[in-house]
Amino acid sequence: MGFSKPPVQALKVANKVKRKELFIAHKKASNKERHEERHRRRREENRDPELKAARLAKNVPRTLEHKRVWDDVDDDSLGAVVDLEQLKRRRIEQAEAEERAAIEAAENMEEDDDDDNDSMLDSDEDEDEEAREARLERQREKRAQRVPSIAPSTTSTNLDLTPISLALKFPSLFNDEPPPEPKILVTTSLNSTLHDEAHMLCTLFPNSRYIPRSSHRYGYKYSLREICKFSASKDYTAVVLMKEDLKKPTGLSIVHLPKGPTFHFTISNWIEGKKLPGHGNPTNHYPELMLNNFKTPLGLLTAKLFQTMFPPRPEFEGRQVVALHNQRDFIFVRRFRYAFRDKRATEKSVVDAEGKALEGVESIRAGLQELGPRFTLKLRRVDKGIGRAGSEGEDATQWEWKSKMEKDRKRFNL
Repeated sequence: MGFSKPPVQALKVANKVKRKELFIAHKKASNKERHEERHRRRREENRDPELKAARLAKNVPRTLEHKRVWDDVDDDSLGAVVDLEQLKRRRIEQAEAEERAAIEAAENMEEDDDDDNDSMLDSDEDEDEEAREARLERQREKRAQRVPSIAPSTTSTNLDLTPISLALKFPSLFNDEPPPEPKILVTTSLNSTLHDEAHMLCTLFPNSRYIPRSSHRYGYKYSLREICKFSASKDYTAVVLMKEDLKKPTGLSIVHLPKGPTFHFTISNWIEGKKLPGHGNPTNHYPELMLNNFKTPLGLLTAKLFQTMFPPRPEFEGRQVVALHNQRDFIFVRRFRYAFRDKRATEKSVVDAEGKALEGVESIRAGLQELGPRFTLKLRRVDKGIGRAGSEGEDATQWEWKSKMEKDRKRFNL
């Protein structure tokens, strides 16, 4: 059925039955045109694979991650929204440019001095020229030996980019001494009912122990500072306090012993492992730790906290991995068990961050089984000491989330 009018006018027919027929015909015509265009493009791309590569390179979705904005400052202090990797690369390029400018200025000065010299000192000029060439060659070799910058395509967190100002502000987290073996005490708020959830956290963090905080109505109620003082005397390295509302976990406070800092998170979307489809059961092996997409000074500080809560030597025979993926200031916590297997004929090969196939693993795939629990964290406050009451001074609260921070949807803190 053809159209005697344009589609917009044809769909405004007063008769309901006629209007319905015209609408169905219009949808069929548009679907047919779309399918014909798709098949034509597929035939052309089969003849020339470069057309498909060009189309995919052009059709990159513009998400909030691509539109992310940064502070245009040369500042790496806590709270500055800067990409430390890009900042380091920019500083290195600036230092190299200044070095090249100094070398060129020295060469120009030497050329002017050579022009003023007497023409009878040809032999001395030759010696000066050779010495200058040797010095320039040594400087070129020194620049060539510089460690290449990190590829910007990776999402893993590089804690080597930690600024000196951040390390000096939190010496208990950033020090040159080998970290102690993690030993974590897990507890809850007063008279809590989250006993099962606390035991799940004990399976997530190795070398952890759950001590209920509930007591008799006339019993003494220990504060967080008293619990941390007791834990530090028993060689614990961290205290994890779970908060609840309506018998559901809503918050998590992590204290790095013995003197802080304290990180306060909110919990959302808590799902225990047994409710996950196809879930597995965790073992007592030390898991591997993956920290993804922590780029700012505050992000590196948060990543360092979680790094101190897991043993530095994972047990690979357990094939367990704990992933903390930061995306738009939400930290997604997942735990998996992986298994390597042969790639099926219908599956694609493993690709890198740029979409290119990795060499050497074309026939290998990794199967994942989620173990749980699954939940999401959002950082709300960082205290200098043990909680807000245990922090003193003007900088007692190192960082605190405020609602005005999310006015710009393209600006993130971690």
